[in-house]
Parts: sequence; structure tokens; C-alpha cells
Amino acid sequence: MREPAFWWRPRSWPSRALVPVAAIYGQVAAGRLLKTGADCGVPVICVGNYHVGGAGKTPTVMALVRFLTEAGQRPFVLSRGYGGSLAGPVRVDPARHSAAEIGDEPLLLARSAPTIVSRDRVAGANLARNDGAGVIVMDDGLQNPSLTKHLSLVVIDAARGIGNGQVFPAGPLRAPLSAQLERTDALIVVGDGSAADDVAARIATRGGAVFRGRLVPESASLDALRGRGVLAFGGIGDPEKFFQTLRAAGVDVVATRSFADHHRYSPAEIAALRTDAQRQNLILVTTEKDVARLGAEGSAGIASLSVTMIFDNETKLRELLQAVISRRTQRQ
Repeated sequence: MREPAFWWRPRSWPSRALVPVAAIYGQVAAGRLLKTGADCGVPVICVGNYHVGGAGKTPTVMALVRFLTEAGQRPFVLSRGYGGSLAGPVRVDPARHSAAEIGDEPLLLARSAPTIVSRDRVAGANLARNDGAGVIVMDDGLQNPSLTKHLSLVVIDAARGIGNGQVFPAGPLRAPLSAQLERTDALIVVGDGSAADDVAARIATRGGAVFRGRLVPESASLDALRGRGVLAFGGIGDPEKFFQTLRAAGVDVVATRSFADHHRYSPAEIAALRTDAQRQNLILVTTEKDVARLGAEGSAGIASLSVTMIFDNETKLRELLQAVISRRTQRQ
């Protein structure tokens, strides 16, 4: 879905009109957060958002997988497979599965670690454990109470924060913020800006850890774009963040096109993008998630930007992950 602009503006009339509906939605969502989940037998680390849309969960999951692997663990990723047709549980095979079947994010995540797609999180976690997982990293699922989480990390954009702070549909929040703070062990603030400062302060007051991260483009991706103007397009939670990342890296972004999160491109849309780029002598560039949805044929000749999540206090984050696994191991 495409986010309404009023979600990110304070005191707008559409938001005020939707507050009664949001109150009902929020009450139900808060009630679900109180439920006790099942323990799958291995440590579960959840990477989530307070709001709908993206803020950097996928690169965060990939970074955590790398840290855990380097620490001698065997991490598996568990994803709902948003946008895919398969309910699962199924282990992702990039050579066999398409984004239409399992979603775009699992295809990317499967490059880093064995990845399970399952709408039933408990069934997915059990499959991961049976396949040899030593630790499970959940891509999203903070608001899903079915599975016990041993560490919940929330990713938030420094420039956008939580928008107007209202619960869906009056705002972007998936549940009342206070209820979600109760389930947050650590916050990861991505990028520059002060919109997330209040939330970070509340987490710190509660004794939670606050980490700072930034998305850094990989040099090989940038080399293909240097010296040419580009037409950048993206169907992700915040396309403007992608465009800004390109500009910050010195790429000449001449034109942009924004689409809804997880947008499935039609052949006509891709043809129109190609025509626009050719007319202006520009390179087409998009995100890795968009490339996954386009497939090999649809993305032919389109550059993609690979990014890595870098943390200012990486050592502390690695220590936190290890502490959670050690505590879980001692209790078994």
C-alpha cells in the first residue's frame, strides 16, 4: 500500500477523523501483545518496526546474521513472506522460488542465511529448529505474539520517526506506542535526524539499549553509476530514503519514480521507465528488493544499489546478541 501523506504530518484533519477507528484497532492490537507465545527451543531474535512500512529491517537482519555467523552460531531467518502466495512453512530456494511465491525480502535474506517463510510463525520456527538452526532471526513480527522472543530489536528512521504518533488507520503505528515500548529491548536508529529522539530517550529511560546505524552503499554498486545521470525508482516503504542514499553517495539523480511498498511492476510500467531513461540518456537504478520482484528478465539492464547496515557501536550490539544466546543456553 502507499502511505497516506497525513500519517507524517501532525494534527491533520484526516487523522483526527479516523481516531475513533484507530482506538478500536489499537485496543485489539495492544491486547494481542499481552499474550504469551510458544517457545520453539532455540533463541529467537526479532527485528521489527513500530509502524507499517520500512525503516531498514532487511539490512539490519542481514547484519545480525553476519554477526551471529562470525560468532560461531548457525542463524536461520524466519519471515512471513509478505507479498508471496505460499503460506509455508517452506525453506527458501532462490533457484526455485520467485518473489511472487515467497515475497521479495526472503529472496535477499536467503543469500545470507537459511531462510524459512511461514505465515504461522511457530510452525516456521519449528522447521528452522528441525533443520539445524542454532538461533532464529525474525524479520518483522514484533506485534505477533505467537512465538516467544528472547530479544526484540526495533528499527526506526531518524528522519521520519513514528510520524504523527497515531495508530492505524489514523497514523502509521501498528499498535499503541506504549504497548510496543513494553516489548522493546533495544532500538536501532537509522540515519540522520531528530524525529526518533523522543522514542530513543524513552527506551533509554526504561533501561533498553539504543544503537545508531546507517546504510552504506557498496562500492561495486556505485562504480556502475558514476559519471552518468540516473533515473531512480523504488517500490519500498520509503522510496525517498533510497533516492537520498544515492545522492549522498554522489550519484547524479536526475529523475525519480516512487511506487507503493512491495509494488508488483507491470510490463507496461517497466517499458515506460525504460523509455523515459533512454529519452534522457539516463541509467535506470533501483533497490535490490525491487530487482527481486522484477526477476532476471524484468531487471535486465537495470542497475541495483546494494547497501550494508553499519553500526556506530557495533561491539556493544555483538555483545548484546551473545549475552542473549548465553542466557538462553544456560537455562536449557
